Amino acid sequence: MVKIRQPYNAGSWYAGSREALLRQLEGECFLHSLGPGRTVKQATSGPRKILGLLSPHAGYMYSGPVAAHGYYALASNGRPEVVVVLGPNHYGRGSPVAIMVEGVWRTPLGDVAVNSEVAKAVQKASSYIDVDDSAHIQEHSIELQLPFLQYAIGEGFTFVPICIMLQDLEVSRDIGEAVAEGLKNLNGLVVASTDLTHYEPQTSAERKDSAVLEAVEKLDEALLFERVEGLNVSMCGVGPTASMLVAVKKLGASRAEILKYATSGDITGDKSAVVGYASAAAYQG
Repeated sequence: MVKIRQPYNAGSWYAGSREALLRQLEGECFLHSLGPGRTVKQATSGPRKILGLLSPHAGYMYSGPVAAHGYYALASNGRPEVVVVLGPNHYGRGSPVAIMVEGVWRTPLGDVAVNSEVAKAVQKASSYIDVDDSAHIQEHSIELQLPFLQYAIGEGFTFVPICIMLQDLEVSRDIGEAVAEGLKNLNGLVVASTDLTHYEPQTSAERKDSAVLEAVEKLDEALLFERVEGLNVSMCGVGPTASMLVAVKKLGASRAEILKYATSGDITGDKSAVVGYASAAAYQG
């Protein structure tokens, strides 16, 4: 019997039916005033240059327009066959670094199969990653990326979910190197799911997040941790982001670009206590 990870957060963090979710992705994310202004149906497929994405994971009404920038770029960039999604563990369940190596993840747009071969190769190459499904049951950080992937690149891709509670530089480098080993010689993509500063005034969030995103642009995982720790940035996915940077460099990335930055305050108008969101892409060549 195939193991099915149910869409725990559908109907709350994002729309719960196929039709409503497609409307939400198009109207409230891609065509939103803070989004790219086009749907992926208007994007053109190009050469495969994007090796990594940084993408936010709040409710779609808050971070969806920002996330849409990364997935619009992906839709314009050719189609990866296997996607590794790295997300922080918000709930403290399961192993410190948890991977699923079999089954499917269900969303309102359909099922996405776990790539067992790649997942097992990644786990084998790491000193920290455990096979553990329990960390994934309710975690939203990975789940919220899947409908965007399904919308942007369609059916047929497989993926590998890694939920990360233990976030330091050593562990992040280990995970990133293991991901690169698992994706070696494959048409792959690495997605780091993270929000940035949490619940600070807009000006403070923009200042701190700018420093963090500068490290992302430089593909510098050590500088990323230095900025997050030195400025006390409440970024939930520093580990996943650092691991993505390590992986894409090993896979041939030479540059990164910040595609969009905004905050929850830009959506709601309340800038007294905002959460920062960014989309970024790492490119080869």
